[in-house]
Amino acid sequence: MRALGGAGWSRRAPSMWIVPLLSVVSVAWLGLLVVTSSNLGFARDEGFYFSAARSYAQWFDLLHQNWRGALEPGVVDAAWSVNHEHPSLVKSLFALSWLGLHEHLAWISSGSLAFRLPAMALSAFCVFCTGTLAAEAFGTAAGLAAAGFLAMCPGFFHHAHLACFDAPIAALWVLVAWAHLRALRMRSVGSFIVLGIAYGLALETKHNAWMLPAVLVPHGLLFGRRSVLGKPVFPWAIIAPYLIGPGVFVALWPWLWHDTWARMQGYAAFHLHHDYYNIEFLGRNVFSPPAPLAYLPVVVLATVPTTMVLAALFGMVARHNWLPSDGFSSRSTTHRDAALVVFCVLAVGASFGPFFLPNTPIFGGYKHWLPAYPFAAMLAGRGAAVGLAALCDRLQAGRRALATGLGLVAVLAGASAVTLHAHPFGIAPYVPGIGGMRGGARLGLNRQFWGYTTLNVAGVLNALPLRSRVFIHDTAWDSWAQLQSEGVVRGDLQATFAPSDADAALVHHELHMNEVEHSIWVAFETQSPKAVLTHDGVPYVSVYTRRTPK
Repeated sequence: MRALGGAGWSRRAPSMWIVPLLSVVSVAWLGLLVVTSSNLGFARDEGFYFSAARSYAQWFDLLHQNWRGALEPGVVDAAWSVNHEHPSLVKSLFALSWLGLHEHLAWISSGSLAFRLPAMALSAFCVFCTGTLAAEAFGTAAGLAAAGFLAMCPGFFHHAHLACFDAPIAALWVLVAWAHLRALRMRSVGSFIVLGIAYGLALETKHNAWMLPAVLVPHGLLFGRRSVLGKPVFPWAIIAPYLIGPGVFVALWPWLWHDTWARMQGYAAFHLHHDYYNIEFLGRNVFSPPAPLAYLPVVVLATVPTTMVLAALFGMVARHNWLPSDGFSSRSTTHRDAALVVFCVLAVGASFGPFFLPNTPIFGGYKHWLPAYPFAAMLAGRGAAVGLAALCDRLQAGRRALATGLGLVAVLAGASAVTLHAHPFGIAPYVPGIGGMRGGARLGLNRQFWGYTTLNVAGVLNALPLRSRVFIHDTAWDSWAQLQSEGVVRGDLQATFAPSDADAALVHHELHMNEVEHSIWVAFETQSPKAVLTHDGVPYVSVYTRRTPK
């Protein structure tokens, strides 16, 4: 195929307005997250992190008032022992946001929104960086398409709302990618230090960062060995993350300040020997290893918009000279294009790879490989740019820019429709190719976990008699307490953990929860729920009440 010429949005080099435009897109998307967060309930993990953030916030308050007292070992350990199974960076951001924006300044009236806002902001930053990296290597159209694909990937959109670590660690992977590629180009002490700090921040976000060496080392060996003035260059870009990153990791996590080695061993052991939980796959309850080899590919194809999958596959194999011409040196642009394509392929492979191993827990669904999605979006942006350039190549310059813009809208429209339709049930955003939500249910794919849909039946719960006892099922106690503290659920309702003690009972529908529903039938002497929350006719949560109060 001949090289495709072009101008405007089809130019290979990013336009001077791409950064301002991506900034506007990312801020607008952040606004969309804020607006759509009010009907998205609290996942059980969020409840744990709300509690941890409050504990950390008390320590930050003490640090401000009496920093010497705050640094006493017993004080540090008491505050930071809460949820010490996970690093503290993002939870610290939750704490500072809640403490500053909700408690002190009262700029945000909702405590949960204040907790969630840092993860939302990091997710928007991820969209911005994804688009910017793609634009720099593949051109303006590719950058806009990459940002759009990621923003409107339903799984990323769902998790971007939550006070959890899955979207933030995806953002940190992209930050490390930017720092790594920059270090390979600049080869300066400053760029190596920035790379090391970026990797330390990723380590301090989530354990997914342990997989980054599988990307950074081979990529650095492939693209970092160019010599200067005929002399070999010491591979600082390969070594810097591991010289600097661990120090940043320990420095930012007060739990590790004392008894450091033993606590790091405990942290590693917790994740290397993590408990297994139930998840439904093709009508079968999967609990113990090994996970089905088909699990990851089936879930990816069922939950990622088909246009994004196809564009990413095309972007991965498309030749460099199929991209729109830029008029710049072919060596420079070819190197940047190849460097980012290879990095994206390695990043997707490193994110997906562990889920083909026999002992990897799969209870979190696609959230555990979420760092793959920004890089898949970059490849999809590249594929979309090549396709649009081919379609618009024969048009005049002005019409070419308009046609490219309309083409981007058309390419992203399907993904946007799937994402917005799935909300707030984005844990199971099944695509039209498998029949949507109903198709996912017919195939026996998981429809939810974490008990987050309790918020969506708050109206039914609030109609219960005064001081009713509610079996809250899969809802974490801390998540239930947050619902009550914000007035979403009446404060007089009392949570219980056994149907036999309850006046009303929730069932969050998952395959392995059928036995729970049966126990409710026995305790309540009825098989007829008072209310059933459905989406596209698929039940998500049912509310049972006793025929006669206890």
